[in-house]
Amino acid sequence: MKITSLSLITLLLAGPLHAKPLKVFILAGQSNMEGHAKVETFDYIGDDPATAPLLKMMRGADGKPSVCERAWISYFTGPYDGSANGEGIGKLTAGYGARGDHPTQDGGKIGPEFTFGLTMDAALEEPVLIIKTAWGGKSLHTDFRPPSAGPYQLNDYQKKLYYGPPGHGVPKDMDVWLAEKKKDTGRFYGLMIEHVKRVLADPARVVPGYNPAQGYEMAGFVWLQGFNDMVDGHVYPDHGMPGRFDLYSEWLAHFIRDVRRDVGAPKMPFVIGVLGVGGVHADKDTIEFRKAMAAPAALPEFAGNVFAVETAPFWSDELDAIDKKRAKVAQMEHFLNSKHKDHANADGMMTEEQKRDYLKKYEAEIITPAEAALWKRGASNAGYHYLGCGKTFALMGRAFAEALIQKR
Repeated sequence: MKITSLSLITLLLAGPLHAKPLKVFILAGQSNMEGHAKVETFDYIGDDPATAPLLKMMRGADGKPSVCERAWISYFTGPYDGSANGEGIGKLTAGYGARGDHPTQDGGKIGPEFTFGLTMDAALEEPVLIIKTAWGGKSLHTDFRPPSAGPYQLNDYQKKLYYGPPGHGVPKDMDVWLAEKKKDTGRFYGLMIEHVKRVLADPARVVPGYNPAQGYEMAGFVWLQGFNDMVDGHVYPDHGMPGRFDLYSEWLAHFIRDVRRDVGAPKMPFVIGVLGVGGVHADKDTIEFRKAMAAPAALPEFAGNVFAVETAPFWSDELDAIDKKRAKVAQMEHFLNSKHKDHANADGMMTEEQKRDYLKKYEAEIITPAEAALWKRGASNAGYHYLGCGKTFALMGRAFAEALIQKR
């Protein structure tokens, strides 16, 4: 192609090669958005012919995790209590999963962000910026409570329980409890929005070569949260009843509206990662919670730009079966140490060495060497963290990205 003086001037004025608007994606939630899948579980992805191509995308020719050339990340996180928050930035690669008390350091884990970014990088011509904010153990009803949901209020069940006789789970001092609750309400929503605004005030700090003339587009939001709400029987009483989690649906709809307002993107596409812990054959309350999570996507006001992506299909049933056996081993260890009347150490006469030998033999009887090897290959955490399975998190990240790509 012949370059004329006029076309050369046009190219120079356009700035960097990636002069199209920067695509900005926000990823937020609790521990599963942090991501607890160790990099060591990647080989398990290649065992399945259906996901082997995904593993190829996740690794470079040197066998190390891929590094995106046109996707960057700013990851704001910190300890459970929200203290000592920090930011990790750089080209997207593995290691931007859970980081515990060291938010600026590679944690050796992935969450959905890794394959989300890889998928976007492959699909889009524009450069990509992922702004991720996540903390473990956080609820929507309190920690991420959006402003338009109003203040946290006790329901009738809580009033009766908390102001009744002292008992398990009842606050000892209601005045102190209510003051703490008021302080915590919406705190992590605020931290999330503050960080997004901080990054967008100077994108070049995270994305080298960013030209303000190219601008940026708020291209999507992904929400992966829910476990702390699902297991809270005080905020959501009436176990086993239909509609038990309706308030979660209401608060999540407020969350979507408020996030869009606060980042100045009224129609920003929004993906709800529907909690899939336990897989497709989960218990009744888990199914009810999933319905409540997905419900906002069906609201007329969100038609065409809010999407519910089920993550239960990505759960590993074969690893879950091994995990259940591991739970039996842990239970047996408890019985031995507590001198349970129906088990071998009922009289408490076993030595520590005898207990170890007994437990080792018991484990060998219910978990085969092949199962132990498979667990080590594919899992790295507990069930509420999707077993720390890299395959599961990789599939989730890709699915979240594809939902937004299809919207384009």
